[in-house]
Amino acid sequence: MAKRDYYEILEVSRDASEESIRKAFRKKAMDYHPDRNKNPDAEEKFKEVNEAYQVLIDNEKRSRYDRFGPAGVDAGNGGGFSRDFEGFDVFGGFGDIFDSFFGDLNGRTQQRKVQRGSDIQYGVTIPFEEAVFGTEREVEVSRVEKCHECRGSGSRPGTSPATCTTCRGVGQVRRAERSLFGQFTQITACPTCRGNGSVITTPCDTCHGAGTERQQHKIAVKIPAGIESGMQMRLSGEGNSGTNGGPPGNMYVRVSVREHSLFRREGTDLVYEVPLNLVQVTLGDDVEVPTLNGNGETIKIPPGTQPGAVFRIKGKGVPHLNNEHRRGDLVIPIKLQVPTTLDSHQRKLLEELSKTMEKPSDSNDREKGLFDKIKGAFG
Repeated sequence: MAKRDYYEILEVSRDASEESIRKAFRKKAMDYHPDRNKNPDAEEKFKEVNEAYQVLIDNEKRSRYDRFGPAGVDAGNGGGFSRDFEGFDVFGGFGDIFDSFFGDLNGRTQQRKVQRGSDIQYGVTIPFEEAVFGTEREVEVSRVEKCHECRGSGSRPGTSPATCTTCRGVGQVRRAERSLFGQFTQITACPTCRGNGSVITTPCDTCHGAGTERQQHKIAVKIPAGIESGMQMRLSGEGNSGTNGGPPGNMYVRVSVREHSLFRREGTDLVYEVPLNLVQVTLGDDVEVPTLNGNGETIKIPPGTQPGAVFRIKGKGVPHLNNEHRRGDLVIPIKLQVPTTLDSHQRKLLEELSKTMEKPSDSNDREKGLFDKIKGAFG
C-alpha cells in the first residue's frame, strides 16, 4: 500500500518552515495520541504522524524525500529509519505541551507559586455638585490583609515551617504509569504541602496558619471633578493581599451620582430649562437663571423668541474629567409656559389681542397697549 504524502499528513505546505512543521506535528500528535484518542485507528495515525515528522524535520531526509519520494528516504537509511519509535523522547520539544497534562517532565523543583491578590469592589453615591466639582471621601472596606501577628508566614511567632517529609521540600510528587508506548512520569503538586514544599507545624493563633486575616480598613478616595455616574476608579494595590509574597490586588470604586432638582447633565454641559410665558417670548425680557456655583446669571430674551430656542453661557458647565481648566457650558433651552387656567380679565385681554392679530390694518400702538395690559395681568 502506497504511503500518504508526508506534507499531507501534517497538513503543511512544501515550503513550510521548521517551526511550522513542529507546530503542526505537536497538534497532530495531541489529536492522535492513544492515551487521549480512543479511536481504533488512533495508534496507526499517531505512528504515521511521527514518521512524517522525523523525515520533514531533518533537512537531509527532507531533501531526499522532495526529490525521490519515500523511496529516497528508505534508500538513504538502508531500508528503514535511522532510529526506532521511542515514545515522547523522539518528539524534540514536545514535552512543553505535555507538561500541562503530566507536570514537569524534567523533574525541576516547583517553587511556591507567587499569586497576586484578588480585586475588591466598592460603590459610593455622591451628590450632583460633588460630581461636578470633585470631592474626597473616606470609605471603610473589608479586605484580606497579611496577618498582623505572624506577618503572613502562617506560623506562630518564633517558629518556622518544617520541610515537607512527603516531597522533601520539592513541592511535587512523581507517579509512574505504563502504557502501550512506554512509561510515563506524572508529576503533580504534593498533596501534603499543596506544592509549598513545607508544612506549618505550629500555626499562628490569630490566622490559624492561613497567613492572612480579614480586616476593616479606611481608605481616602479622591473623586475627580467631572466624573459621571457609572464610572469606575481603580486604586492600585488597595485590594486583597497576595499569597507567597505576591502583590495585592486592586480596589475598584464605582460612582453613582444623584440627580439634581434644577440641572441635568449632557456630557460637560449643564442644561437648565427656562419656562417663559407668551408675553416674555413676544416682547422680550431679561431673565435671571441659576448656576451650580450659586451665582445667578442674567440672559436677555429678545422679542419674538420662539419656543425651543437655546441660549448658552460659556464656561458655566462641568469641568473636563482630565482637565479642570476646561469646562462645558450652561445650556438654556426656552420652554413656553402655557397657562392652564385664566380668570375673566386675562381671558378678555387675550381675546381682544387675538382680534387685533387677525386684522393687520389695526394700529400697532393698540397691540402694544394690549400687551402691556396682558403683561400686567399675567405678572
